[in-house]
Amino acid sequence: MRAEARRRVAVTGATGFIGRRLLPQLAAAGWDIRILVRRDPADVFWANLDIEVVQGDLVDAAASRRLVEGADAVVHLAGLIKAPRRADFMRANRDGTRHLAEAVAAAERAHLLLVSSLAAREPGLSDYAASKRAAEQAAFEVLGARLSVLRPPAVYGPGDRETLAFFELARLPWVPLLGAPEARSAVIHVDDLCSALVGMLARLPTGRVETASDAHPAGYRWREIMEAAAGALGAKPRGYFQLPRPLLRSLAAVGDIGRIIGRGNMLNSDKLGELRHLDWTVGDGELLNLPGWAPGFDLKTGFADAVSSYRAAGWLPAA
Repeated sequence: MRAEARRRVAVTGATGFIGRRLLPQLAAAGWDIRILVRRDPADVFWANLDIEVVQGDLVDAAASRRLVEGADAVVHLAGLIKAPRRADFMRANRDGTRHLAEAVAAAERAHLLLVSSLAAREPGLSDYAASKRAAEQAAFEVLGARLSVLRPPAVYGPGDRETLAFFELARLPWVPLLGAPEARSAVIHVDDLCSALVGMLARLPTGRVETASDAHPAGYRWREIMEAAAGALGAKPRGYFQLPRPLLRSLAAVGDIGRIIGRGNMLNSDKLGELRHLDWTVGDGELLNLPGWAPGFDLKTGFADAVSSYRAAGWLPAA
């Protein structure tokens, strides 16, 4: 019988942005780790970690069963963030989650920690948001109280190429603001998100949906975010301006054409709807209740950490 300190956790999406940062924290917390991947991974973050690899994906029922067999907990990070069609999002996010939940339900003692997205709160905004809400519903239908769901807001930090684009914009002499002036968005550094996930695994499943953010769940306005990005870069923009909505719609229309021809561009009408949404804040009733956990990064220190990592990787020029 394994000692309590060496419980086993199974992880999907381990090779993604969040997964690469999560695995070292899980190992440090005393978990034995098993991951589901399509091919053997090679990652500098895992150089000294003892990780069991199951090859396959979530459409492979046998691979899902091997992943969760004997596991105490399962962290589901895998998901599709861009795709040409709604059906692609649903197949990966909703159906993949259901397949995993069914494997967990058949396991002896495992419970599931589903890492969703704050976008799931507004399923009408985009195909992605709808698929994340549908994934939550599918998991609850199968597992009920053997499930915990965490909806992160915007996640940033080392290794994330999606938010890198905002730092590139903050280097410009005149910095465009994509969202409305009154819009607010909560954020969280990836390492704080990972420490929250590790903490959630140490407690019993809640059967609830919760959201983790930095110490400002009321979020930030677009100008605050871009000013903090410029400050982390040491840039001194001449000013900030609202990007005209007709121009944003035109850019999104180009992305829509990309979706039609099978290219999952990040900027399209769906993504524009998410970017222009006014309320990505986290209310008191949604906020993660996890005694002993607190975010370690604020916007200034978190952005400084992200910029330092981008420069070390050669993704941004040196100061």
